Amino acid sequence: MSNRPDERLDRRDFMIASIAAVGTSAALAASAGSAQAQVPAVSPVSPTSGAPLATVYTGDTIQGKRVVSTLDVNDLEPGKKHLLYFQGVEMPTGQHWYVSVTVAKGARPGKRVVLVSGVHGDEMSSIHTVQTVMNQLDPAQMSGTVMAVTDVSRPALESMQRRWPNFGRGNDLIDMNREWPGNENGASAPSRHAGLLFNRLLRPNADAAIDFHTGTTGFDVTAFNIGGMDVPEIRAMLELYPVGQIFDNHVYPGVLHNAFVDEGIPAFTPEIGAARVLNPGMISLFVEGTMNVLKHHGILAGPMGRTAKDVNVFIGNSALPVLATEGGLVEYLVKLDDKVEAGQKLAIQRNSFGEVVAEYTTSVAGAITGLRSDAMAEPGNPLAFILFQKPTPDDSENYPE
Repeated sequence: MSNRPDERLDRRDFMIASIAAVGTSAALAASAGSAQAQVPAVSPVSPTSGAPLATVYTGDTIQGKRVVSTLDVNDLEPGKKHLLYFQGVEMPTGQHWYVSVTVAKGARPGKRVVLVSGVHGDEMSSIHTVQTVMNQLDPAQMSGTVMAVTDVSRPALESMQRRWPNFGRGNDLIDMNREWPGNENGASAPSRHAGLLFNRLLRPNADAAIDFHTGTTGFDVTAFNIGGMDVPEIRAMLELYPVGQIFDNHVYPGVLHNAFVDEGIPAFTPEIGAARVLNPGMISLFVEGTMNVLKHHGILAGPMGRTAKDVNVFIGNSALPVLATEGGLVEYLVKLDDKVEAGQKLAIQRNSFGEVVAEYTTSVAGAITGLRSDAMAEPGNPLAFILFQKPTPDDSENYPE
C-alpha cells in the first residue's frame, strides 16, 4: 500500500485531463440524445510499442469455443454474441489458465464497456450479476460493444477462495486485486496473469469499465459502489445505481478499477453483499444500474431505470473499521445500512462461559456498510465498517472488501 501523498491527486488530474482530451461529457452522455450516439471504433495498441494489436487466435478450441491470446473487439462480427476463451498465464504443468470472455458486439459502432468479475474467487453474486446483464443484451439492437470477463482468478475460483494459490516460492496466497495492471514479466504467476489480461484483453477494449465484487468470506456488506466522485464521468456512472451507499474514494493502488483510471478509462467497483452465495435482491439492483450505465453510454436505447436519486443514497468518503479486541462470540446490535451516531453501541462479545468480555461502539456517525458474518472473532478481526464523511480522507482508505 502506497503512502504517497500525491497519488490520489495525480490519478484524479490525469483522469480529468484524459476525459477532457477525448471530449467526454457526463452531462451530454446522460442526455436523451446520447442513446443514439455513435463513435468511431478505436483499435487497441501495444502497451510497449504503441503498434496496433489485432486478435490472435491460438488455434485451440475448448468446448467449442475458440481461444485467443489477444483480442481486438473491432475484429469481431457486428450484431452477434461471441463466446471465447482468453489464454492466461501457464500453470506449473505448462498448461494455461483460461478465462471466459463474452462479447456482445452491437450492429452499430459505439462505446465499449468492459464488465469484470471473478478477480476474487469467493465472489459469486458479482459473477451472476455480469452473466445476467449479458443475457439481457441483444447485439442486433445495440450500438457499441459490451465485453464480459467472469472468471479472472481461475485457480481461486476452482476452490471458491478469495486469493490465488501460488506455489512458486512456497505456499502463498496472492490477492489479485492488488496486482493490477500486472506485469507480463513479473515475479509471480498472478502478476503475469494480470499483465496479460490487462494489456491484451481489458484495457485495449475499454472506453469505460466496471469491476464487480462482493464482501470477502466471513464478512457481509451492503449494496454499495466504490469510486472517485471527483472524476465527473465516474460520478455520473456511480449515481446510476439504485443502491443505498456510495464510498467516494479511490481506495488502494493495485486494484483493477484504479488501473483503468490510471489509463484515462473511467471505472469503479460495485460491492454486492456476502461472499460464496447468490443474493438475488442485491443482484437485481446492480443489473438495473448496469443497464442504466449502458444507456448512459449510448450502447442501449430506452428510458433509465431507478437511480441513486430514487433511494436517498448515503455518500461517505471514509470507512471506519471496528476491530475485535478479544476472542469470543459476537452479538450485533445493528444491521447493515443502519444509521448510527457517535458513541452508539454496535456489538457485545462473550467468552466460552457466556461472560461479556467486550463491548464495541462507533466513534463516528455514519451508516453500517459491513459486518462480520462469522459468529466468532479473534483479536484484530474487523467486526464492522461504518461509512462516514471525513473532512480530509486518507490517501488509501480501508474498506470492507
